Amino acid sequence: MKLLLDTHIFLWFMNGSSELPEKLIKIIADMGSQCFLSIASIWEIAVKLSLGKLEITIDFSEIQRFAENNKIEILPISFEDTRVVRDLAFHHRDPFDRIIIAQSITNKLTIITADRNFRKYETEILWN
Repeated sequence: MKLLLDTHIFLWFMNGSSELPEKLIKIIADMGSQCFLSIASIWEIAVKLSLGKLEITIDFSEIQRFAENNKIEILPISFEDTRVVRDLAFHHRDPFDRIIIAQSITNKLTIITADRNFRKYETEILWN
Protein backbone atom coordinates (compact mmCIF):
# COMPACT_ATOMS: atom_id res chain seq x y z
CA MET A 1 0.00 0.00 0.00
CA LYS A 2 1.35 3.45 -0.96
CA LEU A 3 0.42 6.02 1.68
CA LEU A 4 0.80 9.76 2.13
CA LEU A 5 0.62 10.90 5.74
CA ASP A 6 -1.20 14.15 6.41
CA THR A 7 0.80 16.44 8.68
CA HIS A 8 -1.28 15.79 11.80
CA ILE A 9 -1.09 12.03 11.23
CA PHE A 10 2.71 12.17 11.08
CA LEU A 11 2.78 14.31 14.24
CA TRP A 12 0.44 11.92 16.07
CA PHE A 13 2.59 8.97 14.97
CA MET A 14 5.82 10.70 15.96
CA ASN A 15 4.45 11.87 19.32
CA GLY A 16 2.75 8.56 20.13
CA SER A 17 -0.62 10.27 20.39
CA SER A 18 -3.68 8.28 21.39
CA GLU A 19 -5.61 10.24 18.75
CA LEU A 20 -4.12 7.97 16.08
CA PRO A 21 -6.07 4.69 16.01
CA GLU A 22 -4.04 1.55 16.73
CA LYS A 23 -5.09 0.08 13.37
CA LEU A 24 -3.46 3.00 11.54
CA ILE A 25 -0.33 2.88 13.69
CA LYS A 26 0.11 -0.74 12.61
CA ILE A 27 -0.40 0.16 8.94
CA ILE A 28 2.16 2.99 9.11
CA ALA A 29 4.66 0.85 11.03
CA ASP A 30 4.18 -2.13 8.68
CA MET A 31 7.34 -2.34 6.60
CA GLY A 32 5.18 -3.68 3.75
CA SER A 33 3.52 -0.28 3.46
CA GLN A 34 5.28 2.43 1.49
CA CYS A 35 4.78 5.65 3.47
CA PHE A 36 5.49 9.17 2.33
CA LEU A 37 5.53 12.55 4.05
CA SER A 38 5.30 15.66 1.93
CA ILE A 39 8.09 18.20 2.23
CA ALA A 40 5.14 20.61 2.61
CA SER A 41 4.33 18.91 5.93
CA ILE A 42 7.85 19.56 7.17
CA TRP A 43 7.50 23.16 6.01
CA GLU A 44 4.15 23.42 7.85
CA ILE A 45 5.70 22.01 11.03
CA ALA A 46 8.58 24.52 10.79
CA VAL A 47 6.16 27.44 10.34
CA LYS A 48 3.94 26.38 13.24
CA LEU A 49 6.93 25.81 15.52
CA SER A 50 8.31 29.27 14.71
CA LEU A 51 4.89 30.83 15.46
CA GLY A 52 4.61 28.96 18.76
CA LYS A 53 1.48 27.12 17.53
CA LEU A 54 2.97 23.65 17.83
CA GLU A 55 5.07 21.62 20.22
CA ILE A 56 6.72 18.33 19.34
CA THR A 57 8.42 15.69 21.44
CA ILE A 58 11.70 15.73 19.51
CA ASP A 59 13.95 18.47 18.21
CA PHE A 60 12.94 19.71 14.75
CA SER A 61 16.32 18.65 13.37
CA GLU A 62 15.51 15.02 14.33
CA ILE A 63 12.36 14.81 12.16
CA GLN A 64 14.27 13.58 9.14
CA ARG A 65 15.99 10.87 11.16
CA PHE A 66 12.66 9.82 12.73
CA ALA A 67 11.13 9.53 9.25
CA GLU A 68 14.10 7.53 7.95
CA ASN A 69 14.07 5.20 10.98
CA ASN A 70 10.39 4.52 10.34
CA LYS A 71 10.81 4.04 6.57
CA ILE A 72 8.79 7.20 5.80
CA GLU A 73 10.09 8.81 2.60
CA ILE A 74 10.11 12.58 2.17
CA LEU A 75 8.11 13.45 -0.95
CA PRO A 76 9.34 16.52 -2.86
CA ILE A 77 6.92 18.88 -4.59
CA SER A 78 6.99 18.53 -8.38
CA PHE A 79 5.89 20.92 -11.10
CA GLU A 80 3.05 18.48 -11.88
CA ASP A 81 1.87 18.78 -8.26
CA THR A 82 1.61 22.56 -8.66
CA ARG A 83 -0.36 22.13 -11.88
CA VAL A 84 -2.85 19.91 -10.05
CA VAL A 85 -3.09 22.46 -7.21
CA ARG A 86 -3.94 25.12 -9.77
CA ASP A 87 -6.88 23.03 -10.98
CA LEU A 88 -8.21 21.91 -7.57
CA ALA A 89 -11.61 23.13 -6.42
CA PHE A 90 -11.43 25.33 -3.33
CA HIS A 91 -13.12 22.90 -0.92
CA HIS A 92 -9.99 23.32 1.15
CA ARG A 93 -8.15 26.64 1.31
CA ASP A 94 -5.13 25.63 3.41
CA PRO A 95 -2.14 25.71 1.03
CA PHE A 96 -0.32 22.89 2.84
CA ASP A 97 -3.35 20.61 2.60
CA ARG A 98 -3.94 21.54 -1.03
CA ILE A 99 -0.42 20.48 -2.05
CA ILE A 100 -0.76 17.24 -0.06
CA ILE A 101 -4.01 16.51 -1.92
CA ALA A 102 -2.32 17.30 -5.24
CA GLN A 103 0.63 15.04 -4.41
CA SER A 104 -1.72 12.18 -3.60
CA ILE A 105 -3.36 12.62 -7.01
CA THR A 106 -0.18 12.90 -9.07
CA ASN A 107 1.58 10.06 -7.24
CA LYS A 108 -1.52 7.83 -6.83
CA LEU A 109 -1.15 7.72 -3.05
CA THR A 110 -3.78 7.04 -0.40
CA ILE A 111 -3.86 9.82 2.19
CA ILE A 112 -4.14 8.96 5.86
CA THR A 113 -6.03 11.89 7.37
CA ALA A 114 -8.78 12.70 9.84
CA ASP A 115 -9.59 15.88 7.87
CA ARG A 116 -13.07 15.43 6.37
CA ASN A 117 -12.46 18.16 3.76
CA PHE A 118 -10.05 15.84 1.96
CA ARG A 119 -13.00 13.59 1.06
CA LYS A 120 -14.32 16.29 -1.26
CA TYR A 121 -11.47 15.58 -3.67
CA GLU A 122 -10.88 12.68 -6.05
CA THR A 123 -8.30 10.89 -3.97
CA GLU A 124 -8.22 7.78 -1.79
CA ILE A 125 -8.57 8.43 1.95
CA LEU A 126 -7.75 6.05 4.78
CA TRP A 127 -9.19 6.81 8.18
CA ASN A 128 -10.57 4.74 11.02
